[in-house]
Order: sequence, then structure tokens, then C-alpha cells
Amino acid sequence: MTQPVLPVSLVRGSGLSLASQLGNGVRQLVSSGGLRPADRLPSIRALAADLGVARAVVEQAYDQLIAEGWLVARRGAGTYVAEVGQLPVTPLPTGRPMRADPAPGSGRIKMDTGTPWTDPRHEAGWRRAWRDVSVARIPRGYPDPAGTVELRAELAGYLSRTRGLSCSPAEVLVTAGITHGLGLLLDVLDPGAVAVEDPGYRAAVATVEQAGRSVLDVAVDSDGLDVAALRSSAEDVRAVYVTPAHQHPLGITMSAGRRIALLSEATRRGALVVEDDYDSEFRYDVAPLPALAALDRDRVVYLGSASKSVHPGLRIGWLIGPAALVEAIAARRGDRHDHPPWPAQRALLSMLREGHVDRLVRSARRVYGERSRLVVQALSPYAAMDGPPAGMYLTLPLPGPVAEAVRADCWRQGFDVPSLGSYSRSSGLTGLVIGFGGLSDEELSRALEVMTRALARLSG
Repeated sequence: MTQPVLPVSLVRGSGLSLASQLGNGVRQLVSSGGLRPADRLPSIRALAADLGVARAVVEQAYDQLIAEGWLVARRGAGTYVAEVGQLPVTPLPTGRPMRADPAPGSGRIKMDTGTPWTDPRHEAGWRRAWRDVSVARIPRGYPDPAGTVELRAELAGYLSRTRGLSCSPAEVLVTAGITHGLGLLLDVLDPGAVAVEDPGYRAAVATVEQAGRSVLDVAVDSDGLDVAALRSSAEDVRAVYVTPAHQHPLGITMSAGRRIALLSEATRRGALVVEDDYDSEFRYDVAPLPALAALDRDRVVYLGSASKSVHPGLRIGWLIGPAALVEAIAARRGDRHDHPPWPAQRALLSMLREGHVDRLVRSARRVYGERSRLVVQALSPYAAMDGPPAGMYLTLPLPGPVAEAVRADCWRQGFDVPSLGSYSRSSGLTGLVIGFGGLSDEELSRALEVMTRALARLSG
């Protein structure tokens, strides 16, 4: 039988060894049908001569392919293609292709609700925390799926001091953020729907839906989530997701009476209340309001995050709930090896102990307070600004066509401003959600100029 000439090209200096290139070429020929089962390959001497390489290169490639099962060596007879089958020919996907170029809107300044202000004056505290990580003794094995005992104890003290939430380390679970904590909780709850504020946090809705649960939209009024509307629903609700300190995205604070009503309704249903306390530390007219969880430690599961106070890239947060619930979630995480990373935990522990987090919050609170006043001053002549003085965004209710026209002007001028309509599923509310946390002062000034010009033109 005539030995085939292998159509394999080798490139010197490519960064991949010649033996690896030859092996890849043979695998491709076999899997595509270019080489068929029982085909005999050239001898080591002949192929080395054809390719202009040392015999050791071909010998190394053949040995590797024989070990992997692509080839078989027959003593005294040569090297042959093994019976491995052929890959099916699959058509190219017809959906949206992967983009090699930047996504639409890249390069524009995002005025979203979640990007915090980064104060360069506090970078030294960040560096100190990571130096502490670098000299700390590395723990053995995987981290505790509930989080390190030291961080859980520190978080318990921090939440008691800042949110009036008295809890023990056994009631604290370290997460990768609020939506991760929500997903972990849903994973251990009995089947049933989740009631969510409408308009509300889009990532929470996505988390519920991806958990295979139905979403019950519940309207929001001036006192917060409409408990009467929830009560009238026949849906089997296992959890009610709310943002009581600063409703996302309307900025409303849930009233005391509505909080009591919500807890009563959750108790009647045997459901949990999930409190997303994403930015309550940034209240700049009075002290931060006590957490809803402080009213009922058995009924409310509290979710918090370092994304707004420290940095979103840290990807660390916390879930506070009854110890038995925390233990059940930790056990499920352990089964999946979903362990919170030790370096991030150690860094946050250092930041809390050293007072870095407190300094960041105080500094950002002053900045957000001033920026909020600038936004209200510039835009209140055109519409009533909703929400209390808190957080890093303000909501501007506008008719749908006006909101979209202003957004289009902002887009053309390099600003990406979220639409209130994109947060609304059943409510139909329209307007703009103006985030001012991640901008510089100069960028915010330019953005407000674009908005006021557009609103003046449209109202005139």
C-alpha cells in the first residue's frame, strides 16, 4: 500500500512546538475524514524527510497520538489510523454571532444606577488591604462555603452598628453579591412564585426566572410595594423581593405602616421577605434608616453588598437569615464547591477593621448629596423629581416620547442614560433614571447641559 503524503504544514517560531503542530494536523485529518480508519501513515523516517524536521519531532507526535487513541502501532507493520469515528458536519448557528468588536454603546459614559464614585484619595486604603492579604497565612483547603468566621463576625458587628440589624456570625453567609445571594436562597426554597416590585431591579427578575420560578409583578406606590395588590393575588408566593430603604428605581422609602403590612402578609402566606439593601448607607438628609430585617429576624432575609460602598469588581456581599437557613444554603454550596474566594474575603475583612469602608461611605455620601442637588436644580423645572435624598441616582418621570427623545440626544452626545420604561414590566411607567455615581463632576455637568437643552426644546 502506498503511504499517503500528509497535508500538514508546520510553522517554526509560532510559539507552538513542531510536534504539537503535527499532532494537531493529524487529529484534524482524522476527525474530518481526511484520514480514514486503517489508513497507514508514513514511517517516522519518511515523514520527517517530507516535512524537513528531525525524526524526534515525528516520533514525539506519533507517541502522543497513539497514547490518546488516534493512532495504533502494529509491530513490524507500521502506524495506522484508529477507529475513532468522524465528527458530524454542523451548520453554523443562525443566531446573533459573537462580536469581536466592542458592544454597542461602548465608549459612551454610562449613567447607570449601580456604578459608584471612586475617590482617588482613598486608594491607599485599598492597597493596604491587599498588602494585608499578601502577608496573611494562606488557609488550608477550600474556604468555608458560608464564609470565613472572621469576616462573618466582622460583618455582624458592622450591620449592627450601621443598619440596626442584630445578628450572630452563624446568621451571616458571604456571597458574591446580591443577585448571587438571591439565587442561593431560591435554590433552597419550596417551589412557588416570587413577588417582585414593578418597576424594579431587572437583575433580580432575571435571577428569579433563571431559577425556574414565575415572577409576580406587584405595583409600587408612594408608600412602597402595594401590599393590598399582593394580598389579592391567588399566586402561590414563596418569597417577596423588595428594596424598602430606597426603592429601585423610583427612590421611594417604604413607610412604617407598609412594612408592618408586608410582614403580616408574608406571615399569612408562609413566605419570606427578601430585603435588598443595596445602597441604604448613602442617605444624606438623615441617618440611614433601620433595616426591615430588624423588625422580624425570622421572616426577612437580608441581602447586602460591597459593590456600592467599596467596589463592584470585588464581587462580595452577604446574606443574613436564620441560622438554620444559612446552614442549609452553605451545605448546598458545599455540594457544588461554590466557595467564596478567600483573598476577597480577607481584603474586605481588612477594610472593615481598618475603617476604610466607613471612610469610603462618608466621602461618597457627601459627593452624592451635592450631585443630587445639582441634578434636582437642573431638571426640576421640567418635571417633578421622585424619591428621597439618597443613593447615587434620581428618577425623572416623563412622557414616553419625551423620555426617548432626551435619551437620543444624550446618546448622540456620548451619554447612555437608562430609561425608566426598561425597569417597568406591567406598570408602564416612563421617564429617565439618571445615575450620577460613576461620573466625574465635569461629565455630570455636560450631561445635565444636554438634558436641559433637550427638555427645553421639547417643552417649548
